[in-house]
Amino acid sequence: MYNHAPPGYECAVCKVVAGEIGDNAVVAENEHALAIVSRRVWATGPGHLLVVPKSHFENLYDLDDTAGLDIHRLTRRIAIAFKEALHCHGTSTRQHNEPAGNQHAMWHLHVHVFPRYEGDNLYGSGYRESTFDERRELATRLQAVLHIY
Repeated sequence: MYNHAPPGYECAVCKVVAGEIGDNAVVAENEHALAIVSRRVWATGPGHLLVVPKSHFENLYDLDDTAGLDIHRLTRRIAIAFKEALHCHGTSTRQHNEPAGNQHAMWHLHVHVFPRYEGDNLYGSGYRESTFDERRELATRLQAVLHIY
């Protein structure tokens, strides 16, 4: 329903879930969802996470209730972990559907979870690609308060 992935699309998120792309920093998971550190770092933030379903759903319209509930549960846990580990002033989440809703290139549902700080101008700050060491460091800080590993 309402899908836009091009013919022959190979889902990078599905490859991450399957362990085929090894330089990702997994923070936490539950039965139907996985939280990984995004490769993008906004200039005014320490990094953010993507919470993704382990099964392929292109967007919110395709998502089943069971996976949706696990995504929401994990998103909440990550937001609380940001508060505890990074002492941020708040959190933001974003999820995009279809090109007109700003979903581009990554045709696998994902929820962005951002730590926020007063006056951070997050969305106006630009971003860069993170290093694996940066992703691993953020994952370690969050895992310490999640008591996952």
